[in-house]
Amino acid sequence: MNKDEMWVLNSESYKAPSSRFSSLLASKDRDFLLSPTENQVKVSDLDGKVVGIYFSANWYPPCRKFTPILAGVYEQLKGRGCGFEVVFVSSDEDCDAFASYRSSMPWLAIPFSDLESKKGLNRRFEIEDIPCLIILQPVSTDNEEDEILRDGVELIYRYGVRAFPFTKQRLEELEKEEREKHENQTITNLLTNHNRNFLLGHGHPVPKQVDVGSLVGKTVGLYFSAQWCLPCLKFTPKLISIYHKIKEMLVEEKENEDFEIVFVSSDSEQVGFDSYFGTMPWLALPFGDPTVRSLTKYFDVQRVPCLVILGPDGKTLTKQGRNLINLYQEKAYPFTKAQLEFLEKLKDEEAKGLPLSEYHAGHRHELTLVSEGTGGGPFICCECDEQGFGWAYQCIDCGYEVHTNCVKAVNRGSAG
Repeated sequence: MNKDEMWVLNSESYKAPSSRFSSLLASKDRDFLLSPTENQVKVSDLDGKVVGIYFSANWYPPCRKFTPILAGVYEQLKGRGCGFEVVFVSSDEDCDAFASYRSSMPWLAIPFSDLESKKGLNRRFEIEDIPCLIILQPVSTDNEEDEILRDGVELIYRYGVRAFPFTKQRLEELEKEEREKHENQTITNLLTNHNRNFLLGHGHPVPKQVDVGSLVGKTVGLYFSAQWCLPCLKFTPKLISIYHKIKEMLVEEKENEDFEIVFVSSDSEQVGFDSYFGTMPWLALPFGDPTVRSLTKYFDVQRVPCLVILGPDGKTLTKQGRNLINLYQEKAYPFTKAQLEFLEKLKDEEAKGLPLSEYHAGHRHELTLVSEGTGGGPFICCECDEQGFGWAYQCIDCGYEVHTNCVKAVNRGSAG
């Protein structure tokens, strides 16, 4: 019996102790929650269960993306008899939107009309962003915060049903397993499965098969992307250009190293996959291959486009390949720590020659030069819509931010 089978047995027999948290979900006028069939379920029925309080809204795309994932995990845990329940706290603006969204949910909900309870829960858990899944452990300790887990969304994305019962011990076990996987990571065990040891290359009339083993010893980018994603469609041509430049650079320098990219598709239809892959000069995992889902979970990819860079030894160099391409273009290669430290120093030197403030043609306020250590940080450039970090021009008044090389300088008289 393997570790996962042991975990299933243990989670099925998991009996949580009595809960003192269910009182959070009642009010002076209401001692029930609504079931998916509009029945009233006593809040006290949650005693002894692990409870996830799900803050979400129909109008927000990241919520609509996460809800079916959570529903799948919920159904699996309920089917195994695990003591787990979810309670929906709506941020929808009207009752019809609430009802429509809740029809996709197999769990309980705070009534939409109970505005005070919803506001109170948002204040109690200091909800600043949705979707948010707060996990309440039904265990009384001296420190109440020990019983509250605030990153349920991330854990569901990363581990799925295996995160249950969301205890400190269980999460430490999963983190240890993950560390061991990353330490033993190779390009072969990442990109092959028991049914396939090849990738797709370009060929006519059918794609050719390229052995995964041919990537051993190369720097490899795993490009998580999809045709339906507008940021992907904007980034892909830039990545194609950089890919060719890196290849040309390696030929000119007569290096023994090589660089390759593998497309990991999030497309939902074969036609979209074929059309999109047809624009790319690199390799791809076959459409619908189960390795796509396992890689997405393994690297905790929550948004596309995402470019994960693997070194020649198959180990992960960075999951920030997209940022690095935007910031350094082909100079980012080979994406090693030494190369990035060198480039950061060059950027710092270049920044010394930049104006401390600028007026930009796309914004009416004055922009201030900032770095990560002086009020800057990761951002989306308001000029090119691409990610960035490090040096940038930022509007102190409203947070508008652009790459230093995206500023279209104008004089004060014509600003605005």
